[in-house]
Amino acid sequence: MYFVTGTDTDCGKTFVSAALLNRAKESGVQTLGLKPIASGCEETDHGLRNGDALSLMAESTVKLDYNDVNPVAFEPAIAPHIAASQTGADISPASILDRLSAVLSGRDEKELCIIEGAGGWRLPLGEGRFLSEVVQQLSVPVILVVGVKLGCLNHAVLTQEAIQADGLEIAGWVANIVDGDTACLEENLDSLHSLMSAPCLGVVPNLQESSVETAAAYLDIGPLKRAR
Repeated sequence: MYFVTGTDTDCGKTFVSAALLNRAKESGVQTLGLKPIASGCEETDHGLRNGDALSLMAESTVKLDYNDVNPVAFEPAIAPHIAASQTGADISPASILDRLSAVLSGRDEKELCIIEGAGGWRLPLGEGRFLSEVVQQLSVPVILVVGVKLGCLNHAVLTQEAIQADGLEIAGWVANIVDGDTACLEENLDSLHSLMSAPCLGVVPNLQESSVETAAAYLDIGPLKRAR
């Protein structure tokens, strides 16, 4: 089981998470993707639905009800703690852990379970609490998605330091090139390799056709298999 976080919003957490699940699925591993909190959901005949959660479900061999995959859903694309304050929803760490516990109980250790966060590592939940506290309580390794663009080195190092300061292991990181015009791209990638303390699970280029299957070909889940 792993928690996927990113250097910031729109760094490609869902894209990489789905690609990791796809890579594992194609190698014969059982997969499950969860998205505990999601903003920017669409109202449907079946209730609120989030595109990120649906992407994870599409790559999951373990089939669950939508509400088990994404128990906290907000329609407006705003910070979850603001959406929660507007609707009176409880998104405290304890509440999120309660919602996850039934789904996570008795999971097969051979299965690749990915819990995707929202925003970055210090996503506020309100009242001075953060989503990172949930990960601490779960005590699961973290996969960091680095959105490669101008400023990514600072974001990557600060996020790495925060995760480690919280007493958690970084199982690996993925460079997702969100800006194909990034100056000195190769030099930036070399710097990331030297600055990050965990294994690199892959470098996903700025793809013309951003399919999960195409991205999966650039990823290596070997370090995750060895860690389980």
